[in-house]
Amino acid sequence: MQNAEKISVTITPDMLRLLRESVAAGEYASTSEALRDAVRVWQRQRIEDAQRLEGIRARIRRSLDDPRPSLSEEEVDAHLKEVFDRAASDDASA
Repeated sequence: MQNAEKISVTITPDMLRLLRESVAAGEYASTSEALRDAVRVWQRQRIEDAQRLEGIRARIRRSLDDPRPSLSEEEVDAHLKEVFDRAASDDASA
């Protein structure tokens, strides 16, 4: 383990109960280990969220840079009707 620093964290009684139950069940050797695992999950989630957001931003950039003309409201409505009708037809035949 890297150089560790001791900190003080305030958590709710319910959270503390869950931590202690996990330790008692043998899932973790200590509450510190359980909290370190929670931080690792939080870090991983932040990375995944950032990647997902970058993907959304890339799609927006591609859309804004697309030289094709925008669709009219009527064209969008017609396209969505086709998509929904096709999905309804697929559901009915399944």
